Amino acid sequence: MANLLINGAAYQVDAPDDMPLLWVLRDMLGLTGTKFGCGIAQCGACTVHVDGRPLRSCVLPVGSIGNRAVTTIEGVGATPAGEKIQKAWLDLEVIQCGYCQSGQIMSAAALLASTPHPEDSDIDAAMAGNICRCGTYVRIREAIHQAASDKA
Repeated sequence: MANLLINGAAYQVDAPDDMPLLWVLRDMLGLTGTKFGCGIAQCGACTVHVDGRPLRSCVLPVGSIGNRAVTTIEGVGATPAGEKIQKAWLDLEVIQCGYCQSGQIMSAAALLASTPHPEDSDIDAAMAGNICRCGTYVRIREAIHQAASDKA
């Protein structure tokens, strides 16, 4: 039995400790915004925040969460950085097919929370593990810069 704090709400789930958090979120709690991409933590589609750090939920055992707070794409808009990132994503129409974008947004929001005015090198480092098959990288970078600016 795992006690979890997800997007500010407490949940108790009957899941094996080694079950990936991704499957707890999607299959047990119905939070389907976090996507399955590769299953080996290489594409970033499953990115969530655990105590503000972006982590890949497809390889993160639910038993390792403990008392740490989990934020998913469903809850990131309630954070200052998440709100700015989501607004910039919409303003600049970053999304093409959209499949990877929840993970992209989660990584970008974590970057903005830790580095309010990122340089291109900061963006490159923070976003390196997120793959977009549609190639929206130029718009992603532009949206992060917009969210970090005073215009956001």
